[in-house]
Amino acid sequence: MSAVSAAVAGVVAINGTEQPTTTPVTIGGALQQRSSAPPAASRGRVRVSPAPAAPSVSAAVPAPSATAARPPQPVAGLNQAQMNNAAVIVRVAQERGLPRRAMLVAMMTGMQESSLRNLANPSVPASLDRPNEGAGDDFDSLGVFQQRPSQGWGTVAQLMNPRYAANAFYERLLKTSDWESESLGDAAQAVQRSAIPGAYAKHEKRATQVVDALL
Repeated sequence: MSAVSAAVAGVVAINGTEQPTTTPVTIGGALQQRSSAPPAASRGRVRVSPAPAAPSVSAAVPAPSATAARPPQPVAGLNQAQMNNAAVIVRVAQERGLPRRAMLVAMMTGMQESSLRNLANPSVPASLDRPNEGAGDDFDSLGVFQQRPSQGWGTVAQLMNPRYAANAFYERLLKTSDWESESLGDAAQAVQRSAIPGAYAKHEKRATQVVDALL
């Protein structure tokens, strides 16, 4: 006798005889009990557990830790804004897989050109509308590396973005022959072509402190 038939009749089989059950079960109840039981796992098939309920928003998106949100600690006499720009220079080099030497060349350049500040320029009015840490007045030079839109370095919005500016600097550094063997100051000059070619070398010691603090 099937389970459903037994449920309808309200009887169970005991030693080949049928006797009334003490508590009759309805058809719907019997079917509900059968459907709620998990199916037996067959050979070669993995039983999949029911999907868990969707977590709440607070559980799905944990709050960032204080360590992750903490800005880099300023060193070598830099303020927080300067240290933040220095951290971008190092991070971009790491993302590109560049060595410490490339970081030092870029850091020395940023120190000489802008004191690691993201500078706007009154000669380029649009730059004043971008986030900045002061203003310079050298031709149309912009940003941490004082790159010029008129010389093909990028748009005003791009050059006022320290991440873009660092990437643009590294892009040209990598195209410079012998940058890995010549002095750090000469490598910086090869990219920047400054009217004061020897100015970068004086920042080597300080740049080393900053880079090492960020690595």
